[in-house]
Amino acid sequence: MKTNLSLFVVVMALTFQTFGQKSSKNTVTETILSGYSVKAFSSEPVSEKAIDLILECGIKAPSARNSQLWKFTVIYNENLISQIVRNPVPGNVVIIVSGSASTQEGINVDFDCALATENMYVAAQSLGLGAHIYTGPVRNINAKKQEFGIPVGYKAVSALRIGHIDKKVDAASSASPRKEKDEIINTLK
Repeated sequence: MKTNLSLFVVVMALTFQTFGQKSSKNTVTETILSGYSVKAFSSEPVSEKAIDLILECGIKAPSARNSQLWKFTVIYNENLISQIVRNPVPGNVVIIVSGSASTQEGINVDFDCALATENMYVAAQSLGLGAHIYTGPVRNINAKKQEFGIPVGYKAVSALRIGHIDKKVDAASSASPRKEKDEIINTLK
């Protein structure tokens, strides 16, 4: 384990040395900096291969004590999707991220599930897909756990919609403006 971690650190250091933080390559930082929460999706179906890769990225998310107290439910059914998101589009997929309902001291399952959701969100964007994270519908999902395939002993924490981006929509004008850095960052030296 320590050898794998050391190898990872060395590779990442060399990558940043070689390409810099903002390179012309498709790096994680570029994906994050150019990403936005998509609201307009096309009906082009998302491939199962893409979904499998996105799920692998969710599985690789960090968690407290490597407990991985999450389950992912992949929904292709348009009727179920329409109960979770507004304006469902055929071909879209929703992944419900559920966390263990039992609590353990020192573990924040909701936080760990959020990390897994973010990993999958960034992975979808890196594949050229659109993604949108939902937490509002969680109450409805938890009220119908069996219908949504939530495992016994788990509760839905978030839902991630994945689909192809509607190319007719201008991402720059449809995205909400971001706050300026000085509104968010406090620096102590």
